[in-house]
Amino acid sequence: MPIRVVLADNHALVRQGLKALLEREGFQVVGEASDGQEVVRLVPNVRPDIAILDISMPILNGIDAARELQKSSQRTKTILLTRHDEDQYVTEALRAGVKGYVLKSQAATDLVHAIQEVCRGGIYLSPSISRTVVEALLSKAELPADPLTSRERQVLQLVGEGKSTKEVATLLGVSIKTAESHRTRLMQKLDIHETASLVRYAIRRGLVQP
Repeated sequence: MPIRVVLADNHALVRQGLKALLEREGFQVVGEASDGQEVVRLVPNVRPDIAILDISMPILNGIDAARELQKSSQRTKTILLTRHDEDQYVTEALRAGVKGYVLKSQAATDLVHAIQEVCRGGIYLSPSISRTVVEALLSKAELPADPLTSRERQVLQLVGEGKSTKEVATLLGVSIKTAESHRTRLMQKLDIHETASLVRYAIRRGLVQP
């Protein structure tokens, strides 16, 4: 039985290239998504072995999508395929239950090795990932807790993308009042009191690309 894979990246060209590469290696691509929210909806329906996610995706980023998949689709293991090699992304990904972290700057064989290793029950990190991150993982060192809930992080990302409260409510499937209260609580928690500062914080956290 071929390994079943779902691809999530907001660039159609990247997905096409990945699909061609993986099918040539004998994997079966069973679904594609262009944002994190779409992949969270897709995975329970197609039940892949592996979900390959980019970190920088609209509406819901790859790390938060991985968190959601960890809760809703435990049989599916996640691999992040990204250009981000900063420690904060790697540690946050590992905390979110991600099993593979592959840099887009690596050779295509790196992704193939990651899929094979993760399917065997291992964890795969690209060779150039910081040694300190690997040591923290191996020693199970306690990583600093994120002050935000996953819903608050999603609201932060959407605000950072320039969405209005009404658009946030529509995308999250909640009332405008609920979206407003999420935003208010988020700003109180971060001690940030204007939208421009909230956007800058979202960029600094890597939830939004400047």
